[in-house]
Amino acid sequence: MKTLHKLPAGVGFIVCAGIIIGFAMGVRHVQGLFLPPMVTDRGWTREAFAFALAVQNLVWGASQPLTGMLADRYGSPRVIMAGCLLYALGLFLHAQAQTPLALMLGAGVVIGLALSATSFAVVYGAVSRLTDVEHRSWALGLAGAVGGLMQFLMVPGVQAFIGGWNWWTALVALATLGVLILPLARTLNDRHVEAGLDSSLSMRQAIGQALHHRGFWLLNAGFLACGFQLAFIAGHLPAYLLDQGLGGRHAVMALALIALANVAGTYACGILGGRYRRKHVLAVLYLVRTAAITLFLLLPASAATLYGFAVIMGLTWLGTVPLTSGLLSQIFGVKYIATLFGFVFLGHQLGSFLGVWLGGYGFDQTGSYLPVWLGCVAVGLAAVALHLPIDDREVNALRAAQA
Repeated sequence: MKTLHKLPAGVGFIVCAGIIIGFAMGVRHVQGLFLPPMVTDRGWTREAFAFALAVQNLVWGASQPLTGMLADRYGSPRVIMAGCLLYALGLFLHAQAQTPLALMLGAGVVIGLALSATSFAVVYGAVSRLTDVEHRSWALGLAGAVGGLMQFLMVPGVQAFIGGWNWWTALVALATLGVLILPLARTLNDRHVEAGLDSSLSMRQAIGQALHHRGFWLLNAGFLACGFQLAFIAGHLPAYLLDQGLGGRHAVMALALIALANVAGTYACGILGGRYRRKHVLAVLYLVRTAAITLFLLLPASAATLYGFAVIMGLTWLGTVPLTSGLLSQIFGVKYIATLFGFVFLGHQLGSFLGVWLGGYGFDQTGSYLPVWLGCVAVGLAAVALHLPIDDREVNALRAAQA
């Protein structure tokens, strides 16, 4: 049986985890920068590009329980390494796409599968298993902060490639990076780690236990709002700003500010999740994010309002993920955390599919992004209401109370 890392001394594997997540989410974060030049060069509609990203989110969510199961059973490193190779392949196919169907297969299906193997469920699952309960929330926050820093660095990097060369070269460079980070997965060797309270359960029993827990479904539904809001903003904010008369440099700056603020926000959410009830922190986070979207819509479009919006969004951007993962670990334990998070993530990715696709479809139908912005407000308020009634007691304690 492996010994848990004694934190905060053993942080090397956490940094590696953050770099892997930073790559996976950083590529996703900058996809909106490719929309204007690729649509112009290929002669496609915005909906065609948006639909490929929507398929990516749906494939990511649908495959996440399976990759979570594989990581829980065979260890996270194998799954992550396979995901890095898939990511490189998907980015190369994205660069080569000559038709919307080819784009959907590369950027949609292949990268969607890659994301399920290199992002939150698998990587955070490994971090959760490799850390003790006392430091788990902090470790998840630190991994997210390192990932957020890498996201921030990707924005000017990708823009420099697009401006200095072209969007095709930028995609190939990202594919190469996916291969280079592959060895980092070896640091997340989480096989044979003591699992704690749920170690006697089989995977089937653990899934059945979660499916009969009301809080599991509330988390799933609430996570839909996160996916809807973030996928729409990441995929369509650059195009929206162009429509509002703000140039491309403002879009780059806004995405960079979101990524930079996300570093502090994700780390802070990890700390807050260790001090306060995670469901309450999640509810407040969704409320703040939704208020920021509302103000952004009400105030006149300008660089000042955009940058203020970007900072607030960044502070709440991916902080939901360590909090949600930590809440699942708190209730169900860590033996099958990647599997259970994979099922919860289905709700997130259903929201992502709807957010990014409806953004393109709604614009092509109405010439405006306003209906989907209002949708972001509605689902955000719903998420606040869904998180408050979650029963966050550990399942063994819950059974004892009911006996």
